[in-house]
Amino acid sequence: MNVLCLDIGSGTQDVLYFMENREIENCPKFILPSPAMMLAEEIKKYTQEGKNIYLYGENMGGGFKGVLFAHISQGLKVACSSDAAYALADNLDKVRKMGIEIVETPPEGFCPIYLTDFAPGFWKGFFNLLGLKYPDLIVVAAQDHGFFPDMSNRLGRFKIWKDFLDNGGEIKELLYNRPPENLTRLQTIHRITGGGLVADTGAAAILGAIYENEVRETSHKNGICIVNIGNSHTIAFLIYQDKVYGIYEHHTMLLSGEKLWEHLNRFKRGELSNKEIFEDQGHGCLVKESVLEIGEFKNTYVIGPKRAMLEGYPVKFIAPAGDMMLAGAVGLLYGLKIKKII
Repeated sequence: MNVLCLDIGSGTQDVLYFMENREIENCPKFILPSPAMMLAEEIKKYTQEGKNIYLYGENMGGGFKGVLFAHISQGLKVACSSDAAYALADNLDKVRKMGIEIVETPPEGFCPIYLTDFAPGFWKGFFNLLGLKYPDLIVVAAQDHGFFPDMSNRLGRFKIWKDFLDNGGEIKELLYNRPPENLTRLQTIHRITGGGLVADTGAAAILGAIYENEVRETSHKNGICIVNIGNSHTIAFLIYQDKVYGIYEHHTMLLSGEKLWEHLNRFKRGELSNKEIFEDQGHGCLVKESVLEIGEFKNTYVIGPKRAMLEGYPVKFIAPAGDMMLAGAVGLLYGLKIKKII
């Protein structure tokens, strides 16, 4: 079985093409621009040409919004199908307030741009160019804030994490055979890719860390903290014996090494409140009451493209399967193994 493990971030999509009869070190690996970044470049081109654009297709990551707003600020028009509009906001009235017309057919003279996190035609051409067989199974991670039209995305996202903790916080439940209805981005990816496992990018990265023998073995003896410092988001989990006891999430650009380290220390002690992080424009912080019974969560493992933020602090930098950028993709592979799919 050949498996495409795809971790879609804000800046890159990190790819592991796993071949079951080959060592993971010898499997093809790629770091490609994210779909949102490729879409942003397409929008920039039309901005420079002074052309109006029409967005259609699927719900996807909204990392192209800054470029889209720049397009509008130039006096150019944007129209959008209702399906594609959900890449911009959960509430269509909010999209209209951005100055975007929602219509199901492209207005005359508007240049069409297709939105999707996963384009089968692109991947078929990509693998064909490399002489690789199209994968038997596709598993994908992407950040999904959830569908909450009447609630802040940050509040909604942490409602999803709270439900996960309240339901036991088992690591294997971080991967979805079928994503919940309110995770509309993952629902779309799940449909387009043929029904393989999907997960949040933060969850996939943490699972990638646990793939490492040292991390996994330590987590069974003592509580550990795993931190993924991504390009846009920083997420940390407190883990002990295959269960999550705490989740912290903030925006990377609002953090410094000193600030993050101070947050993590209070997070481990159960002293960091959800209110404090939310008011600091982060997503939030949740810790189970039983966390203090486990111990200090002394060992801290760090992954992510911005991990240099914690250089010089008493942490351990890890590179799952030898490549830090593939932590999420490796985590998806590990998820298939713990769910006994491969």
